[in-house]
Amino acid sequence: MEYVHTMVRVQNLEQSMQFYCDGLGLKEVSRTDNEKGRFTLVFLAAPDQLEEAMATKKPTIELTYNWDPEAYTGGRNFGHLAFRVDDIYALCQHLMDLGVTINRPPRCGHMAFVRSPDGISIELIQKDGYLPPKEPWLSMANTGSW
Repeated sequence: MEYVHTMVRVQNLEQSMQFYCDGLGLKEVSRTDNEKGRFTLVFLAAPDQLEEAMATKKPTIELTYNWDPEAYTGGRNFGHLAFRVDDIYALCQHLMDLGVTINRPPRCGHMAFVRSPDGISIELIQKDGYLPPKEPWLSMANTGSW
């Protein structure tokens, strides 16, 4: 397993970029504007880790800017921690065996979400792309929020 990124939702992308880049000195690694989903993702990295982040998108901070205003309560502005894993199906099964709820199952063979005991959302990302979709994950419904 390897640490990938931490996601933070931001209210004002321009002000956030000024803080993280001009203030803290982080560098922009990539930016994606998603018109259909109405959001922008900006990945940032520390200057000493920029080369690695440009090649692998880790370790980074993901700023998520939702174009439609939303009040972030209950810590919802802090999105999730993300880890790239060797076998998403095996890890999800292992977590379920430990009593962890799979909030967003890996139906696509690529991504799943669980929550820590303290309610922190954790994204699991399949290393090297996607595994072929398979049961029981393929038909497993979402549970709660992530």
